[in-house]
Amino acid sequence: MEKLHDYQGITGRFHQWRDNIKEIYENFQENNSTNLVATVKSQLKGNASANKDFSHVFRTKTRAELIRVSAAVMGIEFSYAAETAFVSPTLLKIGVEHQHMTLVWALSPLVGFFLCPILGSLSDRCKLNMGRRRPFILLLSIGVIIGLLLVPNGETLGNWFGDESADPPDAFTQINNLKNITYNHTTAPKTSHTWGIFFTVLGTVLLDFDADACQSPARAYLLDVCLPEDHARGLSTFTIMAGLGGFFGYSMGGLNWDETEIGRRLGGHVKAVFSIITIIFITCVAFTITSFAEIPLWVLANVDSNNCTGETLPAKFKSYGACEGDDEQVQTGEQPTNITLTDSMVNETCFIESPDIVQENSDAQNEDLMPTKKIESLHHYLLSIVYMPLSLRMICVTNLFCWMAHVCYSLYFTDFVGEAVFKGDPKATLGSVLQLRYEEGVRFGCWGMAMYSLSCSVYSLIIEKLIQRFKAKSVYVGGLLFYCTGMALMALTRAKLSVLVFSWTAGIMYSTLFTMPYLLIAHYHNVSTFELDENGAPKLGSGLRGLGTDIAIISSMVFLAQFILSLCMGTIIKMSGTTTAVISTASFLSFCGALSATRIMYLDL
Repeated sequence: MEKLHDYQGITGRFHQWRDNIKEIYENFQENNSTNLVATVKSQLKGNASANKDFSHVFRTKTRAELIRVSAAVMGIEFSYAAETAFVSPTLLKIGVEHQHMTLVWALSPLVGFFLCPILGSLSDRCKLNMGRRRPFILLLSIGVIIGLLLVPNGETLGNWFGDESADPPDAFTQINNLKNITYNHTTAPKTSHTWGIFFTVLGTVLLDFDADACQSPARAYLLDVCLPEDHARGLSTFTIMAGLGGFFGYSMGGLNWDETEIGRRLGGHVKAVFSIITIIFITCVAFTITSFAEIPLWVLANVDSNNCTGETLPAKFKSYGACEGDDEQVQTGEQPTNITLTDSMVNETCFIESPDIVQENSDAQNEDLMPTKKIESLHHYLLSIVYMPLSLRMICVTNLFCWMAHVCYSLYFTDFVGEAVFKGDPKATLGSVLQLRYEEGVRFGCWGMAMYSLSCSVYSLIIEKLIQRFKAKSVYVGGLLFYCTGMALMALTRAKLSVLVFSWTAGIMYSTLFTMPYLLIAHYHNVSTFELDENGAPKLGSGLRGLGTDIAIISSMVFLAQFILSLCMGTIIKMSGTTTAVISTASFLSFCGALSATRIMYLDL
């Protein structure tokens, strides 16, 4: 070979490297009977690598542990704060009309309303060793990250693809330099931003859908790894973290990053906010998915086959993730096993896997875990929404009104402050008085939304005690009426002070709709009751539904609410001639939600 090197140089050496690599690969195959494909397949089925101690699922969690499990929603709210504060102004600045801008918000809910329940069903049946919820948290988080990158850079990408812009490319950073420039007119014709609009809208759809959809598996993950008696405290912690994420996210938007070195280096106000929030989001999600291991579905399916039914769990341990019961079986090998932990109690020590048990499980996995009754179809979930129990239907209707009322505030609030309170114009010429007023109004609106997020966290600290003292019905209805009053007063006054003061009522609403529906669903699953008999008493034995599925169906109301509002809000603003209409609409819809909440089945909560 050395002589060959003298004649062939680098070519000869390349052939030698190739032969060495081939030899190493062949030796690896000889020493490892299982190839890479088989290894991946075994991971999907469940094998000895899932040998973990799952006893943490069956103990009370500390507040610090609940904070870690809920960290993902804090990152989601950070990204949601950037989206709601800056997407509408950004679209208006690049030439999108009000009625078209509101339609942009209809794209992601159109997909999410149908897809979110299906994702919830798939998470109930996920067979990965990692668990059922965390894979979906990871998948949807990737979409959020892509959206966070596209939204602030959509106009720049458009310029790369051939858009022509009359404005300087770094328009946000030049606002302060143009404060003293005067113009003879307040508006100027907008040049084409076709590609810029496309990339911005694509980022908006990805960010909006994935941020909303990611909350369902994150919430189901929290409920899965917590005991039933920890659900109220866990959900309140979940809401506190969401409120803190929104508070800090909106506060970042309220700062003028154009005047900082970081803002100038990152490309201006909007790009700085989105860049920092992207890093925070990744950190929060990583903090959550590394917190607690989930019990894989294949372990649950093999509990009864491993002699784990000698003793039973206490009643408080009777279900994990509300696995499906009467209508579904999971088969492992040749022997079908019911995953109804409500009916078949199992010994807690069964979830501390021994090598022998794991090997038996691995040998039994000749075929994939597969539900004998396929239900994760679009047709099934359309029917499940139509024919769901009355108790769930009333929660859905109430949640729909609540989200419609909140979406009015969250998506269009900064635009309302910039136009109705500060008397600005998003389409005014760069550097003009009207344009600067609008920019100031958007930043001030971010502080108002920061107040709403802060009040959400504060209220979530006491909502559990309020439920214990005044019962769930009074807390639910009272929170909605409080928000209704606050929005009505804000629409009437339209002052800077009212923006800050009455935004606190929005936090009460957000905490209420973030906690109450899911607390009720978890309670229904815990007591296995979804309806009442003719005497008004709880009707037992009505069969369990998937907890992840029901959470996803309830959560999908945000998509339906956003879709309905997106279709009509532009017309409402155009007919009324003022963005104050969005706040008035929020007040009315909250009142409708309060009426609907009086018809919900609360049982003994």
